[in-house]
Amino acid sequence: MFYYLFNYLSKMDVIGAGMFKYVSFRSAFAFIFSLLIATFIGKKIIRMLQKKQIGEIIRDLDLEGQMSKKGTPTMGGVIIIIAILIPCLLFGKLDNVYLILLMVTTVWLGAIGFLDDYIKVFKKDKEGLHGRFKIVGQIGLGLIVGLTLYFSDSVVMRENTVTVPKTANVEEVVEYSAVSEKSTKTTIPFVKDNNFDYADLFTFMGDKAQTCGWIFFVLVTIFIVTAVSNGANLTDGLDGLATGTSAIIGTTLGILAYLSSHVEFAGYLNIMYIPYSEEMVIFICAFVGATIGFLWYNSYPAQVFMGDTGSLTLGGIIAVFAVIIHKELLIPILCGIFLVENLSVMMQVYYFKYTKKKYGEGRRIFRMAPLHHHYQKLGVPEAKIVARFWIVGILLAMFTIVTLKMR
Repeated sequence: MFYYLFNYLSKMDVIGAGMFKYVSFRSAFAFIFSLLIATFIGKKIIRMLQKKQIGEIIRDLDLEGQMSKKGTPTMGGVIIIIAILIPCLLFGKLDNVYLILLMVTTVWLGAIGFLDDYIKVFKKDKEGLHGRFKIVGQIGLGLIVGLTLYFSDSVVMRENTVTVPKTANVEEVVEYSAVSEKSTKTTIPFVKDNNFDYADLFTFMGDKAQTCGWIFFVLVTIFIVTAVSNGANLTDGLDGLATGTSAIIGTTLGILAYLSSHVEFAGYLNIMYIPYSEEMVIFICAFVGATIGFLWYNSYPAQVFMGDTGSLTLGGIIAVFAVIIHKELLIPILCGIFLVENLSVMMQVYYFKYTKKKYGEGRRIFRMAPLHHHYQKLGVPEAKIVARFWIVGILLAMFTIVTLKMR
């Protein structure tokens, strides 16, 4: 909104109006606004939730300090959603397909999570929205994202090609094609010339290989959206854990998006150049600002929980963002915390069922899953668990960035 207003004022030679043309300027304001919105509006929303007695329903799992959280306001993910959407509407180019997709993702998964929390709180059903409906919603979003990236003419990239000069002591030259094109290529970490085309998996299909590549890409998108959003949901079990981890991941994605949207930086790092993706930097700055602002109230001891309204939304945004910038294969590294939390639950459930069938009594790998509860059972204080998970998340984020040159 402000972009169009100040662009008009710039044409009228109004002093300072031209600043809104710069992505860095608008991104900084998106971060500041989202942080302030989450902080100030958050306080009012928490009070409203307290008045309406919208408190967390706690199951007694025999964890230290667990029952003290009973009645803490939940559904606080609404704060994050508002703090993301308002700055994007104010500072973003609203005709940008990437920005639109990310805003749709925010609203879509926010609605699914809100419905789940609503059933838990108001219908007094501890199970909330049935799992199959969540999966259907996540698959639906994956289809929307994948098909939009397939059909939209604005979704293009320019592949990086390296020219090695024969002259000694002359650096390699990275060049880009003059014409932007649609592609199913993505980035593989640790591999030189690390662009991989999904269509290459279907070379046996001949002329239909590219179409099959796009179909496979859509399926991959669905899987990633479902896996990462559920991973964030499972991670949301301790005060500030999912919020802080998401802020770290979001910051890293913002760096990757900025580098991919700038032809000179992309050329220096020898990564694919993605035109029009600079608006994603504005979105992710709002995302990081919203999570940090929410952390003001969600850090230990939490005054509010995000609920599924927030956790599903955060995970979905991260997944869609990574897919758009062609960095989805970096997710196992960048989102290592989410991955481990997911795997701990899967391993626990499978091993319990296997041993129950084999020995007549179910056994467990961890004292409790997800993994953060295992450490609680070992007697590690909650705040220390969260801080250590954040440290691991920062290390994974740095390692993710380093993969741009580690080939």
